Amino acid sequence: MAFKIKPPYKIDNTPVYYVKEEDGVLGRAQLCGSITINDKVRDPKQVKEIIKHEGQHVKDIKNGLLWYDDNNVYYRTSKNKPFKKYSKKYSKTSPWEKKAYKNEKK
Repeated sequence: MAFKIKPPYKIDNTPVYYVKEEDGVLGRAQLCGSITINDKVRDPKQVKEIIKHEGQHVKDIKNGLLWYDDNNVYYRTSKNKPFKKYSKKYSKTSPWEKKAYKNEKK
């Protein structure tokens, strides 16, 4: 019988790209599972925070909790609950953002 040994380290293979962004946008979680970071961001500490923050959004997208289109953001707290629709004009107090900011601090 075969068995698997889990490595003592975590591998995160989320692609990260630097792109031109509009002012005020530091990063974005893409529906394809990648993260884009504003190419003007150079501080390694800030890049790490952006990756943690957007990484939480990518995880939520992969787990079926977060989705967006051109006009709205759709979020639910668990898979067995329906999506709630939010305007694209959201703030730090939006439920998916609260979760990402909390993850950023870890």
